[in-house]
Amino acid sequence: MSATAIVMLIVAISIVWGGLATSIVFLRRRPEKTDMPYEDPDLKRDDYVREHFPHPTRDT
Repeated sequence: MSATAIVMLIVAISIVWGGLATSIVFLRRRPEKTDMPYEDPDLKRDDYVREHFPHPTRDT
């Protein structure tokens, strides 16, 4: 391998592994929310009812 290929390999590896490490650190500092905002029970019921209807299809 040439020196240019080795340098590009090192750059690519550092970008990929650096992004992974950065995302892990970010998620450890600021985990995802577990307490979601209040949701109206009527909207939840409508979603449940709509979920059991057949999917609309086009008759063309």
